[in-house]
Amino acid sequence: MDGSCLTLAGIDRLALALLLHRLGLELALVAPEEEIPGSYWGESEAGLRADRLFARLDTPLHSVLHEASHYACMTPERRVHLDRDAGGDDPEESAVCYLQILLAGELRGVGRARLCADMDAWGYSFRLGSTRAWFETDAGDARAWLGHEGVLDVTGSLTGALRS
Repeated sequence: MDGSCLTLAGIDRLALALLLHRLGLELALVAPEEEIPGSYWGESEAGLRADRLFARLDTPLHSVLHEASHYACMTPERRVHLDRDAGGDDPEESAVCYLQILLAGELRGVGRARLCADMDAWGYSFRLGSTRAWFETDAGDARAWLGHEGVLDVTGSLTGALRS
């Protein structure tokens, strides 16, 4: 991971907690150097267990938003048994990536462009070469998936709903 990615230490954590709360998630901060429960990637990456999203101050924001987006995009049955591995298929993963960028736009001082840059720095890979190019010109399938599942409305705005 590139050290230039925005971490929880550099954002308004109350605003993040409120955003996650809208998705039915509780932000649980973990002490420095402690292992993050439910982390798929380990190290400083965010973790999920049931409706709790675990992170440390050194956790990259893109990781928190990615895991929160997994929570929003998974079926209710998977949410009930969630511990570390969100699962899902390729279309759902694309929707997760799209949604995390939308969520970043809800956080003052972060925004979509910053999250796209952080996703590129971390190593997300899109066929157009950058996250922003994918988001702006090639993510129609992800947008349609989110609309079909009720996460976005017909205008492409967040509904506040989870996949049902």
